[in-house]
Amino acid sequence: MDLKGFDQPGGPNAGGIRSVKVMIAGGFGTGKTTMVRSVSDIKPLTTEETLTQASADVDHLIGVADKTQTTVSLDFGKISLNDSLMLYLFGTPGQERFWFLWNGLFKGALGAVVLVDTRRLASSFRAIEEMERQNVPFVVALNVFPDSKHYPVEEIRDALDISPHIPVVACDARERTSSRDVLVALIRHLKERSAVALESR
Repeated sequence: MDLKGFDQPGGPNAGGIRSVKVMIAGGFGTGKTTMVRSVSDIKPLTTEETLTQASADVDHLIGVADKTQTTVSLDFGKISLNDSLMLYLFGTPGQERFWFLWNGLFKGALGAVVLVDTRRLASSFRAIEEMERQNVPFVVALNVFPDSKHYPVEEIRDALDISPHIPVVACDARERTSSRDVLVALIRHLKERSAVALESR
């Protein structure tokens, strides 16, 4: 993919590599940690803790009954998309009681991926609202679980109430190539937004 001319504030560093902060967001159990782990070029930093009975009334496990751990702060990884572009990935915690951390995590982010579990669309409503509130460009990635039903993209778009210009792509967060394709889709979206902004000047 040709990423020359990508408009990133601050420009390339001394080595000629542009670094971009990207958020991996979504609801509880949508696959954020899995995506960071699958795509990162380094061993990712994770802050997962074991789910306990004490959290049963807080972390609703409908649709993710096999989940045994949860992110309590953030996930961090990085990936080089080519010789000139490095993405630093920050995965957000999904549970409502940790949402106060989001404001700090979003500082300096150029864009975001919102992971969605089509079995539990409502779990990602807050993440989408936060992107819009903080004016962070994003793409929606439909994480395909084994028992997920297939829905037309436009039905998903309507259900999530997102505008037509926001890309919606399917992915398997467990697969590196699939997760990488989502990040490429985000970068393309950012480039298109940048081009439109330049034309309107």
